[in-house]
Amino acid sequence: MIEIRPFESLGRFKNDWLDAKHHFSFGSYHDPRRMGFGALRVWNDDTIRSGAGFDPHPHRDMEIITYVRTGAITHMDNRGNRGRTAAGDVQVMTAGTGIVHAEYSLEDEQTRIFQIWIEPDRQGLTPAWAARPFPTGARAGQLVILASGRTTDAGADALPIHQDAALLCATLAPGDTVRHALDGGRRAYMVPARGRVTVNGTAVPVRAGAAIAEVAAIEITAEADSEVLLIDLP
Repeated sequence: MIEIRPFESLGRFKNDWLDAKHHFSFGSYHDPRRMGFGALRVWNDDTIRSGAGFDPHPHRDMEIITYVRTGAITHMDNRGNRGRTAAGDVQVMTAGTGIVHAEYSLEDEQTRIFQIWIEPDRQGLTPAWAARPFPTGARAGQLVILASGRTTDAGADALPIHQDAALLCATLAPGDTVRHALDGGRRAYMVPARGRVTVNGTAVPVRAGAAIAEVAAIEITAEADSEVLLIDLP
């Protein structure tokens, strides 16, 4: 099963500093058919105006991954963490028992991010935040693990999350193909950040979502210079 969720069909919120598209029900957008996908609860496609951002607000019992597409996001929280995550890099926050944080684009350009929420494998975790650079060249033509809680990824150079899931990314030249196995009934959700790709022969437009299940493996082929993100889920 490969279900394509066109970008134009996604939920939307827009004000003077934020233009957000929601792959799943979020905030004022509610679609009972899109309440999540396995442990994946949120995938937001956010464009943030320069000098603006999310003022301090709380979270709890959620693993929140931010992938920066352009610009940079500056994080600060009530546990003393502060950092800037630039384009191509990733930050992970374990909300756990509760954390208050803010996220701002303090750049001279707008910032575009994917914000991804995954339900943790248990509640009551100690809140934490971490970020890591991931050089684009290292993922040319191959899927690289950016964040993971899978036991099979122990020791990988990836940010840790508390769920049997992993976020992977690849940059592909035209004609490149990458393959990813979905063993034991696992599923995946994939979004092309840019370019033009097919998954098992099915076209997935840029910034659309592909919900993939009940297949043993997926093949992603680029028809143009492309960047794809993929979440492997139980």
